[in-house]
Amino acid sequence: MTEKKVVLGRGLNTILGDANLKPEASINEIEIAWIESNPFQPRTHIDPEALEELASSIRQFGIVQPITVRKTSENRYQLIAGERRLKAAALAGLTSIPAYVRTADDQAMLELALVENIQREDLDPIEVAISYQRLIEECNLTQENLSDRVGKKRSTVSNYLRLLKLPAEIQYGLRQAQLSMGHARTLITIEDPATQLALFNKIISQNLSVRKVEEMVRKLQSEPGEKPDKKPSLPEHRQLEEQLKRYFQVNVRFNRSEKGKGKIVLEFNSDDELEKILGKLDQI
Repeated sequence: MTEKKVVLGRGLNTILGDANLKPEASINEIEIAWIESNPFQPRTHIDPEALEELASSIRQFGIVQPITVRKTSENRYQLIAGERRLKAAALAGLTSIPAYVRTADDQAMLELALVENIQREDLDPIEVAISYQRLIEECNLTQENLSDRVGKKRSTVSNYLRLLKLPAEIQYGLRQAQLSMGHARTLITIEDPATQLALFNKIISQNLSVRKVEEMVRKLQSEPGEKPDKKPSLPEHRQLEEQLKRYFQVNVRFNRSEKGKGKIVLEFNSDDELEKILGKLDQI
């Protein structure tokens, strides 16, 4: 077989560096029956209609982009990337499929699978968030490391991770495209889960735009509570507020009620200022 140089897309070569991956010299034709699924696959749902469309394309044009596997034993392989292509090929009636064969330990395989899917597949926002969380937890990355590896701004990574704090019903709605990332990012700013769910239901029933939801949230947050928060009156509280301002280099609001309940708010005026705040928090 003629040797072919394996050329990775923008990212995987740069992103993974020397992550114990050694491509073989050529593309191999492998029996589909010999390939088992990837246990690290972040994708949990594949649209049947889209899969049939891909299968139809494969019947007409064949496999344009090989899948990626690792060899586990004689005539046994494990899928690293290309689950949609593998399933569509089987649906199209193919018995074999072109594949790049790599050697990889589980850590490198997990990272390769997650990054490849984040970069190149149409994961829903929750699947992306889960992939980011797995990279952080299982590959021992910080948010800053992760943003470098996936080629995204730190604030973008943070916004995706915050989706996992939403109630399960809202996460499910995101997965079903009942609301957009813009809607979800606005709901995240509400602290009370019951209020989040109430507004989520209004988004669905009234088909509210992101701008309208933002207006509603601003109104909710501007409504007076039981008692308005007060600025810190004790000298040590005022001193702490000034220390926080100097440390984060942004305006800080330290609000405290008479009952002792309160909040510390770090204000930012741009993504750059947010990046600086997150960087400082990482150092703590």
